[in-house]
Amino acid sequence: MKLLDEILTHNEEFVENKQYEKYQKGKFPNKKLVIISCMDTRLVELLPKAMNVGNGDAKIVKTAGAIVSHPFGSIMRSILIAVHELGAEEVCVVGHYDCGMASLEADGTLQKVKERGIDQEVIDTLNYSGVDLDKFLRGFNNVEESVKESVATVSNHPLMPNEIPVHGLVIDPETGKLSEIINGYK
Repeated sequence: MKLLDEILTHNEEFVENKQYEKYQKGKFPNKKLVIISCMDTRLVELLPKAMNVGNGDAKIVKTAGAIVSHPFGSIMRSILIAVHELGAEEVCVVGHYDCGMASLEADGTLQKVKERGIDQEVIDTLNYSGVDLDKFLRGFNNVEESVKESVATVSNHPLMPNEIPVHGLVIDPETGKLSEIINGYK
């Protein structure tokens, strides 16, 4: 059985048995919080538990490395919508140790892109068109500095209200311990 078939079979039983009822919450976050987190699989359940965030408590935006890389990209748009439309009153950027984005270099990723059948011509066209693939596909060298950069991008955004605290944390994916990098109240 293929993965999609497994998902759909499970979903039929999930809906039929009304297992969704315990997850029914409103669209506004109870704790008025938006969290930007890495998409690392170890954090799916660990991060909310470590932060005492339950279903319905926060808007959680997942992105590779918890990086807010562009002030007018989809991650920043999601944060602004959470604040202006969905009642979030605080923002928390949470990076993590042992992140796959640490020291990621574009050359290695581009090699894998080519191995999966994307022609060099496509890569050259993107480069020629002004897309900086090296910057686009590069990770970071220091998770704490990366969190600081993302916090700065969010807190200095021209559409972000000054009264919204933007915090920066790093979580240990083994223990769930949170380290404060930036306290947005200060």
